[in-house]
Amino acid sequence: MKILAIESSCDETAVAVVENGRKALSDCIASQVALHRVYGGVVPEIASRKHIEAIYPLADEALKTAGVTRKDIDAVAVTYAPGLIGAVLVGVNFAKAAAFSLSVPLIPVHHIRGHIAANYLADPELAPPFLCLAVSGGHTMLVHVKDYTEMEILGGTRDDAAGECFDKIARVLGMPYPGGAALDRAAQTGDGTKYPLPRAQVDGNPLDLSFSGLKTAAINLIHNAAQKGETVDVPSLCAAVCAAVSEALVSRTELALAQTGCKTLAVAGGVAANSRIRADVLALAQRRGLRLCLPPLSLCGDNAAMIGAQGYYEFLAGNVADQTLNAYATKSVLGEAL
Repeated sequence: MKILAIESSCDETAVAVVENGRKALSDCIASQVALHRVYGGVVPEIASRKHIEAIYPLADEALKTAGVTRKDIDAVAVTYAPGLIGAVLVGVNFAKAAAFSLSVPLIPVHHIRGHIAANYLADPELAPPFLCLAVSGGHTMLVHVKDYTEMEILGGTRDDAAGECFDKIARVLGMPYPGGAALDRAAQTGDGTKYPLPRAQVDGNPLDLSFSGLKTAAINLIHNAAQKGETVDVPSLCAAVCAAVSEALVSRTELALAQTGCKTLAVAGGVAANSRIRADVLALAQRRGLRLCLPPLSLCGDNAAMIGAQGYYEFLAGNVADQTLNAYATKSVLGEAL
């Protein structure tokens, strides 16, 4: 089964052709990073307009790269939530038109489910049940993947996502967008023990996380140093931030593994590209004798191949939509509106 998949939830226009949920025949991306860098972050209206300009030619490119024609497409899958509403709407409306014109099923896919499914492309042998640490700019959660479309959220952030924490601190440090990647690069030469930063615990659920205090502590440290005319050791501060975030994520992951009894751990989302987090998760897997699925960097960020991968399993489960499908800025990974 060949699925034309579309992703436009933020600032990457992406179209892919995926076969049977496990093989990406093409995965084309039109990045807007250079466009938004001047503003220090994504400007939603600009992102939406650029999606409109890019999506049609990108779909043709994806078909050509995959070596297929429109007649070979069996279904269309699209990110319908969550994301920047104007951006998501572009993808949803294009997908609805494509599915209608091709007379094929339309498959709505949750963006975070897509990130989790990136692991099916990276590891064709991976199958539920497993535990997934999903970490991105807007989401941080531990998901028990019981089946391809049956999931349980065990814990998540009560405030800022891990990626948001990285990006905001990087911006205050004057680093270019995307800040999380720049902060990670700077951390490579730093001493992560130089600056003591807080690690929050959440009353009521030991698997929940909180990063707002860490973000505030780091930003206050930067501002206080500037007011006193002191110089901040930027690489060391970046290393300390990465260490604090990673320790919080890995400690909760270890608790969730014990709670679920899962022997397989997957990591998903853009923040899964962070080198400290990757190293610490690998160490956890080795220590506990786990099967680890850690996708390559190309599958960590937003892409359409992951939407096609999850779309295949949503289709098998009967989760298809009609032409009334709408886009949503917020939606639970389980399907209920927040």
